Amino acid sequence: MADPGAGPDTATDPIPDSIPDDVTPSRWQPYRTVLRSRVRSQRSHRASFVTDLIGAGLAGVIEFGELFVIFSNVRTLGGLDFGSVVLIFGLANVGFALADMIAGHLDGLSRLLRAGTLDVLYLRPQPLLAQLITSDLQLRRLVRALVGAICVVVALIVAEVDWGPRAVLALALSLGCGTAIYTSLFVAAAGVQFFLVNGAEATNAVVYGGSYASEQPASIWPRPLQVVFGFLFPVAFCAYLPALLILGLPGGGWLPAWLGWFLPVAAALAWAVAMTLWRAGVCHYQGGGG
Repeated sequence: MADPGAGPDTATDPIPDSIPDDVTPSRWQPYRTVLRSRVRSQRSHRASFVTDLIGAGLAGVIEFGELFVIFSNVRTLGGLDFGSVVLIFGLANVGFALADMIAGHLDGLSRLLRAGTLDVLYLRPQPLLAQLITSDLQLRRLVRALVGAICVVVALIVAEVDWGPRAVLALALSLGCGTAIYTSLFVAAAGVQFFLVNGAEATNAVVYGGSYASEQPASIWPRPLQVVFGFLFPVAFCAYLPALLILGLPGGGWLPAWLGWFLPVAAALAWAVAMTLWRAGVCHYQGGGG
């Protein structure tokens, strides 16, 4: 008779060679845990959270007010009427707000470098960039994206767009690839911080300046700006060129409408440059010295 107090028979109850899949932690679990904690922390302070939401919404409304003031004095801007410019404004705001929510906090990398606290992230088994991106999630940016989305919907209704495959594909490319381009600018700016350390304002001038420029028709830009924000920092691909495709307008100059179909190529090149700068910065970094 077997002893009741004895342990399991190793011959009949072998120890499993591996942990079952249903209890194995996912590789994405640490990121999800961090993001959930960021969301809970923001929602736990309700008064502050609501204030942030209102402030983000007002910022978008005020920028839209600038367009309204301009068109109270002119009929067209860069050859486009009010509805067309509102569409550009809305597409740019949706894409940038989503990118800002995803990676906007990367502009704080310079503070981590100066304080020497970035070294702590090197001790963790996750990629450095993934840790930084998932270290924060500013939900108030969604209100800014909502303001842009409302502008897009209103502009599309007013313009009476011919909803064929061209318009649907151009809209999808703008929202998806446009967000990717804006996000790549944040990553590229963060990579440059490893060399500049105190140059956050210089890189923010390009990132946020490019966002503001993309809200305007590129046809009003002088040729140097068309080169800078059309090809070097391709924010013209985020809203202006897709808007031309959606509305069936030809564009002109160095930024004709057909260039909008190369939006995925522009996004891929922007990310290639961003990751090159990021890897160069990470390789350049020698630690905080603490």
